[in-house]
Amino acid sequence: MTAVIDIRQLRSTFASPGGELVVHDRLDLQVHSGEIVAIVGGSGSGKTVLLRQILGLAQPAQGDIRVLGEPAAALTREGAAARIGMLFQHGALFSAFNVLENIAFPLRELGQLPRALIDQAAMIKLRMVGLQAETASRMPSELSGGMVKRVALARALIMDPPLLLLDEPTAGLDPDSADGLCDLLRIMHHDMNLTIVMVTHDLDAVFELSTRIAVLADKRVIVSGPPRQVMAFEHPFIRDFFLGPRGQRARSALPE
Repeated sequence: MTAVIDIRQLRSTFASPGGELVVHDRLDLQVHSGEIVAIVGGSGSGKTVLLRQILGLAQPAQGDIRVLGEPAAALTREGAAARIGMLFQHGALFSAFNVLENIAFPLRELGQLPRALIDQAAMIKLRMVGLQAETASRMPSELSGGMVKRVALARALIMDPPLLLLDEPTAGLDPDSADGLCDLLRIMHHDMNLTIVMVTHDLDAVFELSTRIAVLADKRVIVSGPPRQVMAFEHPFIRDFFLGPRGQRARSALPE
């Protein structure tokens, strides 16, 4: 089966005052159609760097990244938004645009459809993420944190991409808003046949959503698999992250 994302022998480096800083070294990761893969790792393990490389916004020093059968570097060409949706950590809404204009932005950038049709498509996505029609005219500054995430999700999905990337989707949300967003993502994953890759520190989101967890540590993916398989892997990060006190409540939701 062809991988939706196929990363082989990735090496990522940055210049630093003390010399070359190696973030990834011999990193391999494959994501297949229909999966929800959670990427977890400690601070500085290169999770967001990896997302940027999958998007084609940053280039590795060595290795190969193919996304939807093409080199990731080719994704910066026009039309990439039709293939990959991206939900940024803080929503990244345009402050000068209202909600409907934010959602419609990728379609308007293509310049191929009449405005009325674009607005209609944006309104459909607005309702799809659980927001009312009257929200369309609001400015981002008038929205709650949960609403910002939902508007950003609607924008990420406006062109019905098969692949959705999420950077800390529940960060900054209260528990009820976070649970609501997880429920929405689960429904959309099923209804839209999405493949989802998310970077998150939220153990509740990891256990509620992911079909597979990939753990970044020691500059590579040290283990990848279902939650119980990952938690059985012996490593200091896994012991602290999954098996400590903060993981107890989240683990209790796992099926036996």
